[in-house]
Amino acid sequence: MKILIMNAGSSSQKSCFYEIVGDALPKHPPQPLWEAQIDWTHKQGLAEVKVKTASGAILKEELQSESRPKVLARLLKTLWSGNTQVIEEPKAIDIVGHRVVHGGREYQQSTMINSEVKEAIASFAILAPDHNPANLEGIEVCEEIFGTVPQVAVFDTAFHAQIPDAAAIYPGPYEWVQQGIRRYGFHGISHQYCAERTAQILGRDLPSLRLITCHLGNGCSLAAIRNGRSVDTTMGFTPLEGLMMGSRSGSVDPGILIYLLRQYNYSADKLNELLNKESGLQGVSGVSNDLRQILEAIASGNQRAQLALDIYIHRLRSGIGAMLTSLGGLDALIFTAGVGENVASIREAACTAFQFLGLKLDPEKNVPSPDDREITTSDSAVKVLVIHTQEDWAIARECWQLF
Repeated sequence: MKILIMNAGSSSQKSCFYEIVGDALPKHPPQPLWEAQIDWTHKQGLAEVKVKTASGAILKEELQSESRPKVLARLLKTLWSGNTQVIEEPKAIDIVGHRVVHGGREYQQSTMINSEVKEAIASFAILAPDHNPANLEGIEVCEEIFGTVPQVAVFDTAFHAQIPDAAAIYPGPYEWVQQGIRRYGFHGISHQYCAERTAQILGRDLPSLRLITCHLGNGCSLAAIRNGRSVDTTMGFTPLEGLMMGSRSGSVDPGILIYLLRQYNYSADKLNELLNKESGLQGVSGVSNDLRQILEAIASGNQRAQLALDIYIHRLRSGIGAMLTSLGGLDALIFTAGVGENVASIREAACTAFQFLGLKLDPEKNVPSPDDREITTSDSAVKVLVIHTQEDWAIARECWQLF
């Protein structure tokens, strides 16, 4: 089976192509035959396209970014043309899988895409304005190029759909429940994959494990997983709630927003820009939303960058503590995504607060590595693992099962 994966975000588009041979999925994620990425924020008015294949072919170019669909079409064309060609023609694709950020209450599992599903994805754009429109854009471009090839929506909210009402419902008026205002949670594809991979590494049945998964990238969220299901998470009605993130504030006192509306005449659009684009590491440090640049600034004596890091770690520890109470114990703590996988000092800072649980980090294991691994001592009461999240492969597995 030839499977194309489209993973769209507000500032980037990641895509890959798998070919599954035989009548069973491989036990471990295979290497994609083709991988591509678009950086929409590369330069003013320009998008950067990067493509590489398993055979070593590389393409890198800049394109005018005014028409995103045209850039996406150009990206996909590299599948069957030029030195990055891996298929003969577009109709060689058997199925296309899309990561869709928000599926609301209606979509609690992966779904074949039709006009009704597309309308729902569009309607949820009000809850995920930076993501759902980009997801829908990718679906429509694929319709134009691949015609009637089946497409699948794999929802980031689906894994959290069974969170208990006590964790999901906000303590506002009950009308909120009737209006669909509740905690949906996000990064579900990543949290679920990492939980399953942890069980595989530890040689345990997933339902027997109590896990906290830490997805730490530009966006950050935690999930408490028991009996193989998410029972609590930090992101909520939108991806804005919870931990401090790259440019998102995470949770703040809602009274601050009322204050800004009354005293400074902020508009809804201004608040949205402030909370999603001008806060978090970016807002506090004034340096960047990229933790690597924050750490460089700290090394140069930048006090605001140090403050940003201190807040980031404080809120990460607090979030892990909150997830811990939802589990009543902990078997393993998992770090994943860009920061979680690559920044040893963040893992160490987070774990230090939980030594009272008998958690013992092994400094020699807590070093950069591309491999999934356990980084605690042999006598640690709580295991800590670093897992390379494979959202694309998780989406491919869903396509396989639905095809």
